[in-house]
Amino acid sequence: MIGKTIAVAVAAVVGVGASQLPEFGQQYRQRLGGAVDELRRVAASFDQDAADNGLDRPAALAEMSRNPSDLVQDRAASMSETMERLSNLEAQQQAFRDAGAFGRLTTLTTHFDPPLVAATWADYEPAVPVTSEGFVAAGGGFLATLLLLLGLGRLVRRRP
Repeated sequence: MIGKTIAVAVAAVVGVGASQLPEFGQQYRQRLGGAVDELRRVAASFDQDAADNGLDRPAALAEMSRNPSDLVQDRAASMSETMERLSNLEAQQQAFRDAGAFGRLTTLTTHFDPPLVAATWADYEPAVPVTSEGFVAAGGGFLATLLLLLGLGRLVRRRP
């Protein structure tokens, strides 16, 4: 009887923990949106500077790359990386939009930016799940843990 009580308690804790996955994903998506907005601003500013000098983005980056100044060449490389990151983050954002409610949980594990995940985790605040995703994640975590623990308990009791 004590074993079943412990299994239910552990399953409840895991269920509560699992219910936080959609909340973490939601906070990640908010941070992703902010990063995309800011990188778009940087890209637009660069594009405007290029246009003011009669260039488009690729031509401006090429010209900067050919510049004899190491600083200008380094800036061209970092701007190219910024544009690539913006493209990747926009693709992530679209993947989340296309995924739907429950697909977002899977999308978070397959389309993520490690620095954004780390920053989200550093600022993460747990929340009470009030979405269908949260309830399903909580129930799934609870049920899977309970079944696992009860199954392990049966295996241990059967051994001589």
